[in-house]
Amino acid sequence: MKLLKVLQIILILTLLSLMSYFGYITYKEAKIYEQQTSQIATMSDANGLASEKIDALTSIISLGLVKNESKEKLEELQHKKQMANKKSKTYFYYFLLSLGGVILLSFTCSLRGTAMTLSFSTFISLIYGLINPILMVTIHKNIEYLGDVILSFESKGIIGSISKLFDSGEIAVALTILLFSVTLPILKSLTLTFTLLFYNKSWSIKLVNFFKHLGKWSMLDVFVVATFLVYITSNGGEMTHAEIQVGLYFFLIYVILSMIVALLTQKVLQKYHS
Repeated sequence: MKLLKVLQIILILTLLSLMSYFGYITYKEAKIYEQQTSQIATMSDANGLASEKIDALTSIISLGLVKNESKEKLEELQHKKQMANKKSKTYFYYFLLSLGGVILLSFTCSLRGTAMTLSFSTFISLIYGLINPILMVTIHKNIEYLGDVILSFESKGIIGSISKLFDSGEIAVALTILLFSVTLPILKSLTLTFTLLFYNKSWSIKLVNFFKHLGKWSMLDVFVVATFLVYITSNGGEMTHAEIQVGLYFFLIYVILSMIVALLTQKVLQKYHS
């Protein structure tokens, strides 16, 4: 029995490590995708497209002796962008598979063990939800002779956007997102883990009511992020293209897991102190 318990713990720790690893690789590839998209946006502004047209004309006049370097560089960036996007999605799927393994193994644990295991998974998902980009916003316009000109490009992540909002003077919006999408989720995850570690302490029963009230606020995380997405895409006008990024999915996973962990923790405390 002890050997099985040790193997169980090793498997869970291995899967949690794989979650962290695949989450990190997903983050790296998402950032590469972001960088490549930003470079393409720079090359696709009015000056960049005008330069590409001149290079194309020069290449035609020289009968191909002079290469269209702008076009070749743009095609190379597009290829790198597609590869990074593909890798980011692939490693995110690996992250989900690792998470699925953790959830399945957690069912073989005690109630407290299940809650602890999912608590660690929750924290990992939260971290990657905060640092990954969650939205890319492109403002473009079709201009005669030049084609589709990119007027503005921004990649939005929760942490980076809070900083930008502070810099632009949107203090109320920045503080709201900081409170409900960063501070409270981190405190919630740490409190749940701390409570599970010291579940047998006399003061832990007082947290039962806290978790009951906490459940009412669980979806506020999603509401704030949804409001945040609407806010940052509302200034682009009719020519705005918004692309949801992997950070949003990490954050949604955190929200779902945190509700489950809060419920399990409440049951652990009630079982021990009943």
